[in-house]
Amino acid sequence: MSDPKVTGVITPEVLRKYGFVPPKEVLYSKPIAIVECIEEIPCDVCTWACPFSALTKDSLTSLPKIDFSKCTGCGRCVAMCPGQAIFVIDLSREDKAFISLPYEMIPKPEKGDRVILLDRWGHKAGFGRIVSLYEDNRTYVVKVEVPRELVFDIRAIKVVRDEKGD
Repeated sequence: MSDPKVTGVITPEVLRKYGFVPPKEVLYSKPIAIVECIEEIPCDVCTWACPFSALTKDSLTSLPKIDFSKCTGCGRCVAMCPGQAIFVIDLSREDKAFISLPYEMIPKPEKGDRVILLDRWGHKAGFGRIVSLYEDNRTYVVKVEVPRELVFDIRAIKVVRDEKGD
């Protein structure tokens, strides 16, 4: 397991270590927030952004904790997190997987856009399609259909509007 404090990349193994991945029965039953905040910094935006009180912190600088039974996957925390460290994944359908992620780049995304999927290292990992989006707190929360096997790897998208798609 690579050290995220050295590489800057938080792997799924690190997420499991910190308890940020729900049990499988939850993971495959509903959309669920995945918090990727492993720095003990003074921030608690996620705790007051969640309308269901699913995110809590013991102190201003402690790591967030998520109560998976309260999380509805609404995505409000995704838009509000200043570190863009929260995502919503949805593995509840057997035929498709979705990830909702923050997007603050140009061009503005649009429903139906074909996008390049970028992995945790910023490398192209394939293509996806935007199925929905909304703007909150000047951040777009973009829901993208992704291959199921990549749902824990994709953490950004690149919107392309040319014929080649790259």
